[in-house]
Amino acid sequence: MSAEAPVAAPGGAPGPVVPPAPAGTSTAPSPAPGAVPVTVTGDGSTARSRAGSRWRRWRFPLAVLSLLVLVGLLAALPEPRTSTVALAPDNPAPEGARAVAQVLGDQGVDVTYVRRTSEAVAAADAGTTLLVTGDALLGPSQLEDLAGTGADLVLLDPTALLDEVTTAATRSWSGADDGAPTTRLARCEDPTAVAAEAYRSGGPGFTVLAPEAVTCFPTAPDEVDSGAYLVVEGERRVTAFADGRFLRNDEVVDEGHAALALRALGRHEQLVWYVPSIDDFGDDAEPAGPGIGDLLPPVAQVLALQLLVVAAVTALWRGRRLGRVVTEPLPVTVRAAETTRGRARLYRRARSYGHAAAALRAGSAARCAHRLGLPRSAGAHAVIDALAQATGRAADEVAGLLYGPPPKDDAGLAQLARRLDELESEVHRS
Repeated sequence: MSAEAPVAAPGGAPGPVVPPAPAGTSTAPSPAPGAVPVTVTGDGSTARSRAGSRWRRWRFPLAVLSLLVLVGLLAALPEPRTSTVALAPDNPAPEGARAVAQVLGDQGVDVTYVRRTSEAVAAADAGTTLLVTGDALLGPSQLEDLAGTGADLVLLDPTALLDEVTTAATRSWSGADDGAPTTRLARCEDPTAVAAEAYRSGGPGFTVLAPEAVTCFPTAPDEVDSGAYLVVEGERRVTAFADGRFLRNDEVVDEGHAALALRALGRHEQLVWYVPSIDDFGDDAEPAGPGIGDLLPPVAQVLALQLLVVAAVTALWRGRRLGRVVTEPLPVTVRAAETTRGRARLYRRARSYGHAAAALRAGSAARCAHRLGLPRSAGAHAVIDALAQATGRAADEVAGLLYGPPPKDDAGLAQLARRLDELESEVHRS
């Protein structure tokens, strides 16, 4: 057919004559009318493929960066204004005392919540109220510092602190008290106790030792000088409660607890609410000076955690599996014979007769099996039987040649090579 022969169009009509393309020119069809042309660069990529490649390469770092930004934003958020500390003014749980603190704040009392003895002493001045929720964690120097403040004291379940601040009363067990919480009625003229009328308490109460001390809420009606509530008037007012459960969110509405709490804590416009901390040792511990944690900014711990996360993610990223094998032309072409001689010299220098013999036997077995038409998956028994049938040798002799023990010296290796060559020659002649 001529190069200029007309090409039949659909329907049998002769089409236009298409001359042959000149040598060296592209025969790619031109884009159809209205189609968007696609620009192809020299490496065969398009703008879309390059964009997809960049996205696949950068999506993992972008995801890590987004995660770090999210963690940083969460770390920058203000800390929640609630806690889980028992009898703390910011604890909304049943064992907390947030309800009382909020009511006091609504009534104009400025509540200052502290966890350190030094903070409590610094904030408690004359004309303020200092609430101490317990003294079991306080040392001797801390007790002295708290007793030396000029503020009115409200003590919950005090032991050593009561003896430190007053000698007009002491902590003692009532004869009829077995330690179980019971509802006790006011049996005194104190306005706070009278307003409350009833108070639920248990454990040891207080015994009066001087006339300036008044007790209320005794266990039995006939008890006069002992009770679960103590008031000592003097240069400052000291109020003590045998049990602090009346401040709890789940019990403040029971009995007369609300009246007791609000009247005892709301006498002044300033209230220092001190909940001792287990890690506060006051002046009993020798000052060790500022440590590394004190010299670093508050965000140092968050940044250190972020750096650890980045290091772990980077290790996982860079330690991923390798990609596909990429072939490239060698700068120098090495002949197969030279490679074989070089490997043989290495085997000879290392006296590795077993490896050399295994290489010779594997090559002979593969060539003979291919000559006889055996598949590459053929087992040793099939190869031995086929070679024995083709050469007329015994199967044991063929097995000894191909799978026998390795030689122990150069002479044995050379003899094995000659015998394998003879076996291959017999197979090719068959």
